[in-house]
Amino acid sequence: MSRFLEFLNTADLNTLTQVPGVTRQLAGNLISARPFDAPEDCLKVKGMGKSLLAKLESFAKAQENVSESSAMVPVEQEAMPAVIERTPPAQDADQGQDSLLKRLGRAFKAFMIALLRLIMLAILFTAVGAMFYYGLPYMQNTFIAPVEKNTAQIEKMETEIATLQAQLDEMNSRVTALEGSIEAHTESIAKLEEMQAALETQMQENNDAVLLELKHEMMFARALDILARARLYLAQSNFGLAKTDVETARDLLVELQTEKEDVVLAKALERLDLALSNLPEFPVVASGDLEIAWQILISGNAPASTATATATGTSTPTPAPVESSTATPATVGSSTPTPLPPPVNSATPTP
Repeated sequence: MSRFLEFLNTADLNTLTQVPGVTRQLAGNLISARPFDAPEDCLKVKGMGKSLLAKLESFAKAQENVSESSAMVPVEQEAMPAVIERTPPAQDADQGQDSLLKRLGRAFKAFMIALLRLIMLAILFTAVGAMFYYGLPYMQNTFIAPVEKNTAQIEKMETEIATLQAQLDEMNSRVTALEGSIEAHTESIAKLEEMQAALETQMQENNDAVLLELKHEMMFARALDILARARLYLAQSNFGLAKTDVETARDLLVELQTEKEDVVLAKALERLDLALSNLPEFPVVASGDLEIAWQILISGNAPASTATATATGTSTPTPAPVESSTATPATVGSSTPTPLPPPVNSATPTP
């Protein structure tokens, strides 16, 4: 027991950890708790148990037996000289040759590994270069070029839309002006009708030549206003209302021609008849005839360069409109608007 107690108090950390079940932490705790007065005192160390104590005791006995056996060495064996074994020279040469071949093999292996890495790097750089060489044009043709083309088309369409919007605004302003002119002519025509009705009432009471002349001038002014409104309707491509106004103005001029038998009115009526025959199928030709009739009524003479228009559209070009003032006397209180050009959106070709 004294030797076992000596073992517990003197064994180092490595010796204690050779015992199965003794960890380095437990061995450190045993070393920290030294010295022990009795082997059972080590049971107070945390982690120790009777089984471990028995293992430690068995290990200590085994160590003691080994040390005793190593101490008993025969004298004859100690006196025998040590025999130095020498390797034959041929065997040393073979071992040196084997080591040289091994070094050459390792060098060749390292060279092959480096060469393989170099080849892999070359393949990698070649793949990257091929990707840039072939990939960039493909991306340019597949993605970038279509996007640029679509962008240019969108900008072009935006420009066209802006142009069309400006044209639409201009047309809207023209339509607004035409509508205002039509309303003004409608009010003027209504006033002239009232004035003509008042004159006819006065004529029934007093058949005076002055009143008859005023009636003729009133009818002429009404016909001019109605024709002016018809021209505005033609500019709006409202061919049905234009034809109605031309018929109304013609009836007034026919009544006036019956009472006055004027040659100028007869020429104007011929042009109005041509205009009515071309409405609504040939509005451009009808617009030319209406313009000629207008100029005849305003100036009293037909233009020398005009020719009779036909429905086939083979007549000479319509002369440009000429600004003129009305022939209505001051008592009427109305004026004739500036002549308007023929409609621009008709399907019939310009004569």
